[in-house]
Amino acid sequence: MPAIFLLTGFAPFRGEKINPSWEVARGLDGDIIGGMQVKAVRVPVGCAKASRRVSGAIVRYKPRAILGLGEAGGRTALSLEKVAINLADERTGREHQFGTGSVPVIRSGPEAYFTRLPLAAIVRELKRIEVPAQVSLSAGAFACNALMYTSLHLMRRRPQAPVGFIHLPYETRQALAHPDKPSMTVAMMSRAISEVIAIVARSI
Repeated sequence: MPAIFLLTGFAPFRGEKINPSWEVARGLDGDIIGGMQVKAVRVPVGCAKASRRVSGAIVRYKPRAILGLGEAGGRTALSLEKVAINLADERTGREHQFGTGSVPVIRSGPEAYFTRLPLAAIVRELKRIEVPAQVSLSAGAFACNALMYTSLHLMRRRPQAPVGFIHLPYETRQALAHPDKPSMTVAMMSRAISEVIAIVARSI
C-alpha cells in the first residue's frame, strides 16, 4: 500500500455555497501522486472543530505528509503559510482578523510552529506553470491556523514528515457574489495542488 498523503479542505462558511479548498481536495481524493495516495478529509469550520477533525484523521490514516487547504477570499494568489501560532479565536470568523478572545489551540504547546513544506521549490514550480503563488506570514487566528498548528504539533515527533497549509483564492463561481474580488478556477488550483503534492513527495 502506498503511503498516505492527507489533504484537508473546509466546508463552506459565511453563507458561501462552496469552499474551493474542499472542491480541490475532494477532486484529488484517491489519486496516486509521487507514489503517495491522496486521502481527502472534509473539515468543519471552527477552531476546536478543525483541530478535532484533523487529529482524528492523523490517528486514523497515519499520513506520511499533511497539507491543509483553506479559503482566503480576496487573496490574489495561492498563499503558502509559513507560521502557525498557538492562538485560537472562535469569534473572529475571518482569517485576517485577530480577536481579543484568543485561547491556545493546544494548552502547553509552543507559541508557534514553522511549516515543513519546501516553500521555495513550491513557489518556483507554481510560477513556472503560471499559477500565482506567494509566501504568507500569517494564517490568522481562526480555523485554518488551528488546523495547521494542530497538524504540526501532532507530527512533531516525526520531523521528516512534511506538514503545511495553503490558502486559496475564491473559486470563479464565487465571483458572481464577489465581483470585486480576484478568483481562480478549480482546474487551475487543482493542477497547482497536484504539483505541490508531487514536490512534497520528492522531498521525503
